[in-house]
Amino acid sequence: MFIYSNVFRIKKIKNFSRIINIKVIEILNVMNPNKMKHFFLLDPTITFLNFGSFGACPKPIFDDYLKWQFELEKDPVHFITESGPSYLLASRKALSKYINCDEEGLIFTPNPTHAINIIAKSLKLSPDDEILTTDLEYGAMDRTWNFYSNKIQAKYVKSKITLPILSKAIFLEEFWKGYTERTKIVFISHITSSTALILPVKEICEEAKKRGLITIVDGAHVPGHVSLNLKDIEADFYTGACHKWMMAPKGCSFLYSKKEIQSTLDPLIISWGYESDYPSNSPYFDYHQFNGTRDFSAYLTLPAAINFMNENNWNEVSKACRNMVLTQIGTFLDFFDAEPLAPLNYDFFGQMASIPIKTLEPLKLKQILYESFRIQIPVIQHNGNVYLRFSIQGFNTIEDLNHLLEALNNIRKTSNLI
Repeated sequence: MFIYSNVFRIKKIKNFSRIINIKVIEILNVMNPNKMKHFFLLDPTITFLNFGSFGACPKPIFDDYLKWQFELEKDPVHFITESGPSYLLASRKALSKYINCDEEGLIFTPNPTHAINIIAKSLKLSPDDEILTTDLEYGAMDRTWNFYSNKIQAKYVKSKITLPILSKAIFLEEFWKGYTERTKIVFISHITSSTALILPVKEICEEAKKRGLITIVDGAHVPGHVSLNLKDIEADFYTGACHKWMMAPKGCSFLYSKKEIQSTLDPLIISWGYESDYPSNSPYFDYHQFNGTRDFSAYLTLPAAINFMNENNWNEVSKACRNMVLTQIGTFLDFFDAEPLAPLNYDFFGQMASIPIKTLEPLKLKQILYESFRIQIPVIQHNGNVYLRFSIQGFNTIEDLNHLLEALNNIRKTSNLI
């Protein structure tokens, strides 16, 4: 069973516009998967279609990571107290240029969940105040907001988004139906985890500003995946993971906060940066960047990560990956007799796609795909639905997707899982 290289399901998805038609050979020429595979440390026996969860670190970036760790161990005291802070500032400068934001607005965090907890714990909300979001958000974020909302009897309001999303305009209309005079905060994913859709956060932030609302964007999947310009989006707070699509080592993320609201954030952990004996010119940096002993080498690799992407023409690699997603998704939609979750174009799709599937045992399906077929791919449950989400990175090939399709066909013939 093989995947075709042209446009799929034209009749069935005729209401969805701008299906990209690109020949497979053109994709492969840009991506050069064999070259890309050489860079990565991934087990060659595994078909890796889950870059979206934790990314994977190429050798040049991993070597840079080891360099920093070696320097740390040569003189831990000097590294942590003297040279390390200057290295962090250099890394922060490189990242701020890459995502186009003010350098002073950035701090590093281990992950976006940590960043959102800083914000949620610091918000001065009153009982019955509302945080407006969607019903497409990441489970850890839902838990975070529920926890802090429950402590003060605020309300975490999820606007119901109809799937498939038919247009940006319809999405925005459904989102703002959840707004009331009690709404104080807007929280939204830039790219969703379970449904893998790009959401119109710029338009959300623009409208929220008109209504006097604070905007918080979870961009965990965005840096290195789709173009990110924080000055254009103008969110009050934005967090992103650099260990996913930017390919930095695990535990490397950031929080951006606008200057005028940085003072509203309490430190999540009280440490030497609070009432510092040697304060910098930024209490925001002091409060949040140093909170006890930890190896922050992963943060220091961002200049190397950005350099790696520049040297390997990553904008074109990413574009080719997105084209592969858009040209290959139809076969899987056909296999599961499913509809796409949004119009098949760059507005909604990056290097990931989620296919709605029917199975009563999603965890077992994931386990069989991994243990029997050596395919690393998530099977995600969300709002009573189940999605098979595949990610395409520069090392992936059409053969990887063929292998997935053949495995699914085998499972369908030999079991009642799908």
